[in-house]
Amino acid sequence: MSDTLVFIPAWNEEGNLPAVIDGLRATIPDADVLVVDDGSTDRTADVAREHGAVVHSLGSNRGLRVGIAAGYRWALDHSYAYCGRVDADGQHPADELARLLALVRAGDCDVAVGSRFVSGDGYAPYRYRPSGPRRFGTAVLRRAMKLALGRPFGDATSGLYAVNAAALPLLAETFTSGAPEVEALLRVSNAGLTLVEVPVTMAPRASGESKLRGSKAIKLVLTVAGTLVAAQFVRSRRR
Repeated sequence: MSDTLVFIPAWNEEGNLPAVIDGLRATIPDADVLVVDDGSTDRTADVAREHGAVVHSLGSNRGLRVGIAAGYRWALDHSYAYCGRVDADGQHPADELARLLALVRAGDCDVAVGSRFVSGDGYAPYRYRPSGPRRFGTAVLRRAMKLALGRPFGDATSGLYAVNAAALPLLAETFTSGAPEVEALLRVSNAGLTLVEVPVTMAPRASGESKLRGSKAIKLVLTVAGTLVAAQFVRSRRR
């Protein structure tokens, strides 16, 4: 068994999964690949197995906050030293996850998060240009993240993660808010683990439509902002 697990939360992603799994297996061949099937009604589970992934089925559609925690729980219960997460829609290139895992393996951090909105060597500023509404939402989230974490954080809803074993118990418990990625950042930060945001390039969704559009996207921004404000309130009461 490998010391590294990469998991993919998936709901009705039979069209995108083959390329995602094949990319991971080609780029990070020593990692085990797990698909957390969130009650898909298409061939997501069958396609995952056909491409060499292990499938953990949730039985019914329980939502991303359960699916993400289930992936980390699997890594914790099976004693993996390192764990990566990518989304099933093809937006997270395997070579970018490999960079994040290398940082964690080297002991540079406990948790590395891939970001579209920070720059660095080979990653130009403003390389990702969201639409007007998304720019507004991103600006709101950045301000809320700085308030909650006490530091800037550009891409709070990124699903591209690499973590070590110290972070697994924190992330394996089901998330309680509608913004699991943000809640994950808060858990890691509050526990005093080392968290870094790493510039990456993300691809457009390979096929199909995002499940977060229109009113759902607006609701997400409001949920995230509310989560962060509540977290800051709790922190201030503890001081």
